[in-house]
Amino acid sequence: MKDVLSAGFAQAAVQSAHAFRAGLMALSQPGTIHRLEGALPPAPLSVAAGVLILTLCDGTTPLHLAGAYDCAAVRDWITFHSGAPLVAAEDAMFAVGDWAALQPLDRFAIGVPDYPDRSATLIVEMAELATAGAALRGPGIADVAYLSLPEIVAFQANRALFPLGFDCFFTCDSRVAALPRSTRVEAV
Repeated sequence: MKDVLSAGFAQAAVQSAHAFRAGLMALSQPGTIHRLEGALPPAPLSVAAGVLILTLCDGTTPLHLAGAYDCAAVRDWITFHSGAPLVAAEDAMFAVGDWAALQPLDRFAIGVPDYPDRSATLIVEMAELATAGAALRGPGIADVAYLSLPEIVAFQANRALFPLGFDCFFTCDSRVAALPRSTRVEAV
C-alpha cells in the first residue's frame, strides 16, 4: 500500500502542467519524442504512461486497462491517484495497454459526426520508441517525420475515418510520442 501512496506526483500542480505541455507537444508535432517524468507507477505501466494517466484522467474520465495492465497494483494506483473509473473498452475515453492487448480496435469509440471529440485516446505501451520507421505527413509536420509504429494498416484505416477516429500516445520508459487521427501514415 505504501507504494500506491507514494508513487504519484510530489508536486502535482507543477508536474502535471509540465506533463500536459509535453503531451500536447507530442500531439501537435507527430513523430517527435518527449520526456514525461514525475511518477513511479507500478509494473507493467511505464513512467510515461503513468504520468499521462495522472495528467489526463480524473474521476470523470473513464479508463480501460487492457491485458496485463488490468492488474490489482495498477488498478489500486490509478484509483488512489486519479480516481478514474475503470471501464470496458466500449465505454473508455482513454485506454492503456500494449498493441496486442488493445485489439480489436473497433471496440473503442471513434466519435460521431456531430461530436468527433467523443472518441477514445489509446496509450500504447511500446518495447521501443524511435524516430524511424513509418513516414508521417500532415498537420504539425513540416515535410515528413518518422516514428516506429506497431503496424501501419490500422493507422491508415483510422486516418480514412477522419474527422472521426482515435488518437494515440506511444509510451516507452519515460518517453512519449503521439499520432493524432489527422496524420497520414505511409510505409517507407
